[in-house]
Amino acid sequence: MKLAILSRNGKLYSTRRLVEAARQRGHSARVLDPLRCYMRIGKEGFALRYKAQSLAGYSAVIPRIGASINRYGNAVLHQFELMGCHTPNPSAAIMAARDKLRCHQLLAAQGIDMPVTVFGDNPDDTDDLLAMLGEPPHVIKLTEGTQGRGVMLTEKASASRGVVDALRGLYATFLLQEFIAEAGGADIRCLVVGDEVVAAMRRHAPEGDFRANLHRGGRAEGVAVDADVAAVAVRAAKVLGLGVAGVDLVSSARGALVLEVNASPGLEGIECSTGVDVAGKIIEFVAAAATGAGMAPRTRARRTAPKRNLTGI
Repeated sequence: MKLAILSRNGKLYSTRRLVEAARQRGHSARVLDPLRCYMRIGKEGFALRYKAQSLAGYSAVIPRIGASINRYGNAVLHQFELMGCHTPNPSAAIMAARDKLRCHQLLAAQGIDMPVTVFGDNPDDTDDLLAMLGEPPHVIKLTEGTQGRGVMLTEKASASRGVVDALRGLYATFLLQEFIAEAGGADIRCLVVGDEVVAAMRRHAPEGDFRANLHRGGRAEGVAVDADVAAVAVRAAKVLGLGVAGVDLVSSARGALVLEVNASPGLEGIECSTGVDVAGKIIEFVAAAATGAGMAPRTRARRTAPKRNLTGI
């Protein structure tokens, strides 16, 4: 298989592991900076070039597109798709997952439970919007924030109104959610590949914070999730059309609730906390889909990822 990995930085852990896993299994893998890809679009066909060289002939492409280049990166990915290249995460699915509001609408429409969410645009409706949500604490999220950035907790209705007014003054797009107190500052990241959760970790928020993201100083430990939680995670990924996803859930009195679906999940935290070769499982899944349903990759070399302390990753 001739594989392209769309990533701005080939030295990042997740990108390096995907390249390593692909080459261990006998595949060709090349890292491409999406911002250096450029395209020709016409009724006679589609073309992609990179540093004056054609990008034709790739069997599959794995997108590792950061939020900062979401629009252009997805245009490049879509061009690969139009040229007949397989991807586990289509551009339309990534766009849906990145927009938290649309993501929640799609999940709720399919009966997937999540924290109660409200959204509105007009300042005149703020009081009624908060009443629809219920008593504080409230969680306020930018709709395109990542790694815990743009997520705030307000403990009084007056504080919620103040934050809402400030964000509207900045023309930011955001949503408000109920705070799940019984989660105790912990969530579970399920790494979904195809029809299964291949690894899962429980993340704990650092003292004084409610966000469990590892980039915010949280710590993680590998866990085995029960069949019900795994089924919710797999279903959430499938609703969005993602073959590879990090699905974040919290435990609540009414069961597992989906917080977010990440279309470009980091691999370092989950590989190091679980010892699972997640990169290898992604490559095997992509290769099987790219070469034909049920067809196995040429080799089955495996690497066990090292375990280490994840505090602060």
